[in-house]
Amino acid sequence: MLVGAMPGPGGESATGAAYRLQPLLHDLVSTVMAPTGALSGADGQIRPFGVQGLFHADHRALSQATLLVNGREPEAIGHVHEEAGRTRFVSLARWLGDPHPDPTVRLERVREVGARGMTERVEITSTASVAVTASVTVELGCDFAPIEVVKSGGDTTPAEPDGPEEDADGVRRGGLSWRRGGIRVTAAGEDASVETGGGARLRWELSLPPGGTATLRWEVVVDDPAAVVVTPTRALEWSRPEFTATDRRLTRLLNQSLEDLRSLRLAEIDAPEDTFLGAGVPWFLTLFGRDSLWAARMLLPLGTELAAGTLRALARRQGTRVDSASGEAPGKIMHELRRHEFTVEGNGLRLPAAYYGTIDATPLWITLLHDAWRWGMPEREVAALLPNMEAALGWLADYADPDGDGFVEYIDTSAKGLANQGWKDSGDSIRFRDGSQAKPPIALVEVQGYAYEAARNAAALLQAFGRPGAERWNEHAEALAERFRARFWVDGPHGRFPALALDIDKRPVDALTSNIGHLLGTGLLSEEETARVADLLAAPMMSGGYGLRTMSSGDRGFSPLSYHCGSIWAHDTAIVLAGLAKAGFAAQAAGLAEGLLAAGEAFGYRLPELYAGDNVGPFGRPMPYPAACRPQAWSAAAAVTIAHAALGLYPDVPGGRVLLRPMAGAPLGALTARGLRVAGAEVTVSVDATGHATVTGLPPGLTVEMG
Repeated sequence: MLVGAMPGPGGESATGAAYRLQPLLHDLVSTVMAPTGALSGADGQIRPFGVQGLFHADHRALSQATLLVNGREPEAIGHVHEEAGRTRFVSLARWLGDPHPDPTVRLERVREVGARGMTERVEITSTASVAVTASVTVELGCDFAPIEVVKSGGDTTPAEPDGPEEDADGVRRGGLSWRRGGIRVTAAGEDASVETGGGARLRWELSLPPGGTATLRWEVVVDDPAAVVVTPTRALEWSRPEFTATDRRLTRLLNQSLEDLRSLRLAEIDAPEDTFLGAGVPWFLTLFGRDSLWAARMLLPLGTELAAGTLRALARRQGTRVDSASGEAPGKIMHELRRHEFTVEGNGLRLPAAYYGTIDATPLWITLLHDAWRWGMPEREVAALLPNMEAALGWLADYADPDGDGFVEYIDTSAKGLANQGWKDSGDSIRFRDGSQAKPPIALVEVQGYAYEAARNAAALLQAFGRPGAERWNEHAEALAERFRARFWVDGPHGRFPALALDIDKRPVDALTSNIGHLLGTGLLSEEETARVADLLAAPMMSGGYGLRTMSSGDRGFSPLSYHCGSIWAHDTAIVLAGLAKAGFAAQAAGLAEGLLAAGEAFGYRLPELYAGDNVGPFGRPMPYPAACRPQAWSAAAAVTIAHAALGLYPDVPGGRVLLRPMAGAPLGALTARGLRVAGAEVTVSVDATGHATVTGLPPGLTVEMG
């Protein structure tokens, strides 16, 4: 999901060409209730530079909201995320009140973000022995910048408001409006006023008696009819289980992650009942095929309603024609949705509003439908989506392998889209061991696993629902497995392993990467091959940091702060640890889980999109990747995957059975989850300190099998 930087002032490349620097995110505080999100400094101030601001969908509404007391910024001492959409910032005005070292005037700025805007409540408390008078202002700015301009460091220009709203007596009270952006700001209270000219501001004149308090309120409302995403109309689609664990880091990570996931819920404006998760704040708060699918799949232990909404939302936009500009093809599942063309000037990137440049979303859609069916998604809902599944199979058969070599591959034929179209979609992500870049068409290793799994899963659905084609797709899967075994396995310094990809010349791209971990659980690997992959991924060159590195530290292309060639992604690590756990490699899975838990603790239990792939030793904590989204859907969902892998509950509701296979030896300690969902029933699963597991609350007719 990387978008290249826009050329222009800001730095100089090795060739002397100027380029812009993408604004940094790692030290900002985000308060989100999709499709709206505020990014500020840790002091709560929204300053007019970088990516700070109040965003609605993929536009910036406010570019400044700076609070001043007598013309000075309060001194911040802390902040806390109270719940989804609400953050409290605490600061001091030490120049007011009693003249001694202990501060006597304190401000608490409570920010609440909702579906269509933001409200702030500023609580000012004085413990001084003298009266306190102060002028409090909020300096405002609006630039209406599209998210792609903000992301690439582009220039923006603040707009003057259309004018203050006046009372009948001509007094400037109440509100300000920027009609061009559909933005209205109001200040509450009789002592509130607005000012324009050289900017816009809200003002309150205060007089606090000794020990007095005052509360100021202001609000911004965004009217954005062009947005393509809205807040869902239905209640929360998944359960909120009660988790108890020996390792308290896990419960803290789960609690924060579930709040973050609640804040990322979205729906399309024309179908507000079908919920999906926006990919991440601030760049990707919209429908993203692969991201939304993976996040829904990772949340299946909490219910199938999110999966159903995600499947339906993507099915409505399933491809129907061949279009090289958008990457659309019949049966293909979309990559991302925007309100307009997503253009980054200077690097040639021009993505249509509905963009299909993804090689993996289509098989992932099929597998989510299958897995949701196994977890108890109502059969009528599954049946309604089978025509879309058959169309997706048509894409796999007719369009996914343009040169006919039997592998699913991609190339950007538009020259304006994403050069790489797997989950590692940055331009330099597909590298050989010597650091050189592979040329497309590219057949990615994990995508062959996804395609194998999708073919098997589709065959199971076709057979169960009495539709033709099951035998064909089982045979397709077996043929793919044979070709994969013959072409993808390579020899390296540490023995044999699956290559990252095949390039234009069908050469194996021989870097050792995390991609091969996605094969675990797909069925593409034999038991011996699974053990080989597990050993490689657990080695220090891959797992020596706070999770799983995207590329081995022994490869020439490795860099700890490379977006896809050495960093650590929480979702990637979680997917691999889940595959390891289910395959019986508890120690290797536990090592990756420990890395994620340590990272979660370091990042305040809000896992970012990615972070640096340094070794554990040098810093004692993971270093941030400075442009990572946070919160981010599949990173937050990784917490649920850790718990699910430890508990080992694998239902097959149509088959009438449930496999209970916890991680051997309970390497994460004792864990209980009350309120998981299987076919709508509330289920409790416990694993004690010895690894003994129990399950209660299953629907009638399900037989428990111990793994």
